[in-house]
Amino acid sequence: MKLGKVIGRVISTRKIASFEGLKLLLVQPLDENRNPSGDAFVAADTIQSGVGELIYYETSKEAGRVLVNTMNPVDAAIMGIVDELYIDKRP
Repeated sequence: MKLGKVIGRVISTRKIASFEGLKLLLVQPLDENRNPSGDAFVAADTIQSGVGELIYYETSKEAGRVLVNTMNPVDAAIMGIVDELYIDKRP
């Protein structure tokens, strides 16, 4: 799983049937220090997260497995909201 921040919403009036009812959000991937690490992407929201929240997500084949229809052509899915992040910086 990877760390990210929800930075926006994607509104789509027309989409494939298997995406009906799915909320799509724009996610900025982050490194362990919460710095941006790559380009933002669209992810299916499976947990009702919102803009500004720190989340963890999965990509590729694993992303589609969390949806009701596992044959969805989804590339990324939000799996959870991060309540707290602790990094042990000891050598």
